[in-house]
Amino acid sequence: MPKVSEEYIENKKKYIVDCTYKVCLRKPVEMVTMTDLIEETGLSQGGIYRFYKNLDEILCDMIAGMRTDYNFIDRLEEIRKNTKIGFEDAVYKMCDVLADTMEKHLLDIQKINFDLTVLAINEPERAAKIIEHTKGNSNFDYLAKVTLPLLAEAAANNKITPQAEPEAILRFLSASYVGIEMNCILSACYGHGIMHVDCKPRELFEVLAKSIILLFGGNVK
Repeated sequence: MPKVSEEYIENKKKYIVDCTYKVCLRKPVEMVTMTDLIEETGLSQGGIYRFYKNLDEILCDMIAGMRTDYNFIDRLEEIRKNTKIGFEDAVYKMCDVLADTMEKHLLDIQKINFDLTVLAINEPERAAKIIEHTKGNSNFDYLAKVTLPLLAEAAANNKITPQAEPEAILRFLSASYVGIEMNCILSACYGHGIMHVDCKPRELFEVLAKSIILLFGGNVK
C-alpha cells in the first residue's frame, strides 16, 4: 500500500464506518455483509480491506462512535455530584436524562443497539469479541456500576429505608431499562411493542422513577 498520511487513513476509515452505520439503520446488524458495505461505499473489497481486517473490526469502530454520540454519563455525573439535591428529585432527574437520550436516538442508535442485543443472543461469541475490542465506556456499564451507590447514598442522606435488598433493586433497574428500550424500539421502528401499544420513553421512565422511589421507601409526587 502506498504511503499515505494518517489524516487520509482516518478520513477513509470514518467514511467506511459512516457507510456501515447507514446500512445498519436499514437492516439488522447481524444481516449486514461485506457486500452491503461495498455497495454503500463504492469501494472494492480490497479497498475496504486496506483499512479494516474484517466486518467486525468496522463494527467495533462504529460502536465506539455511537458511545460518543449516545452518552448520558456526563449529565448523570452532574446529578451525582449535586449534594444539595434530594433523593426523589435525583431519581426524577436521572430518569429524565435517560428519557431525553432515548427519545433523541430512538430511530437510529437505539435501533442499532437493539440489533446488537439480538446479535448477542444469536451469536454470543462474536458479539463478545466485538464489544471486547470496542473502545470507550458504555452507558450501561456506567449504570450498573454507579446507579445503585448513587441511589443508596441519596437514600441514606434522606434517612429513608429501602424496601428490598440493594442487589435486587439493581436487577430490577437493569431489567426495567432493557424492557423500556426494547418496547420503545419495537413500537417506533416496527409498529408495535410486545403489548401492542404505543410506547413512549418519557412516560415509561416516569413510571420507573416512581417505582425506584417507592422501592427505596421514598415519597412519589
